[in-house]
Amino acid sequence: MSGHSKWSSIKHQKGAADAKRGQLFTRLAREIIVAVRAAGPSLDGNFRLRLAVQKARDANMPLDNIDRAIKKGAGTLEGAILQEFILEGYGPGGTAILVQVMSDNRLRTLQEVRNAFTRHGGSLGESGCVAWLFEPRGMITVKGEGQDAEDLELKAIDAGAEDVQKSDGDIEIYTKPEQTEAVRKALEAGGVPVESSELSMVAKTLLKLEEKPALQALKLLDRLEELDDVNGVYSNADFSPEILARHSAEAQSAK
Repeated sequence: MSGHSKWSSIKHQKGAADAKRGQLFTRLAREIIVAVRAAGPSLDGNFRLRLAVQKARDANMPLDNIDRAIKKGAGTLEGAILQEFILEGYGPGGTAILVQVMSDNRLRTLQEVRNAFTRHGGSLGESGCVAWLFEPRGMITVKGEGQDAEDLELKAIDAGAEDVQKSDGDIEIYTKPEQTEAVRKALEAGGVPVESSELSMVAKTLLKLEEKPALQALKLLDRLEELDDVNGVYSNADFSPEILARHSAEAQSAK
């Protein structure tokens, strides 16, 4: 199975707690709008829209907000014209970074992302420079507490999952993108309490970093996550629990 970065789990766990709630809902609404524009407003005929709506529900986004986002995507409500694109670059230590963007101003967003790379020891690259190191996957997260990991793994595999991994108390289940929804439904039908599900980009192999570049890379990843137009950040860096703990402590002391 593809490599797994613990930072991906950490940022998922802290998501709604650390992000401003309004900013989180804005990002979720953008995902819904773009999904509607890509394949229409019908939940029955648009699996990407179904996943985006489910992700919004998992984050307790109000149903009115979800409905407005669908209408904006369908053109029945006015809204900014959003572009969806991916930016690629290298972070400290040569780590590969993918940045998923939804923006109404490509040049503004490009400059913001470029500045983030430059200020944190990285560099923005050309299209295709690191994308080949990642592959699309569905990721379903289940709280590990109270779960029999081996039993859950068997249920997940029977449901069509490709891999199951433990990470900091959570259990992450990886699927083919188009199987994400079906696997989630099968798990829920089997009594498994699913916390969230989403489409992700997973590194094929991971890169171990020394302490200094690892801490620099974490600061860059955090800064990219903070940008309003950024909807997803993925890296092939492999951070040890000790490095993640130190980064967390430094971030707390800086507040």
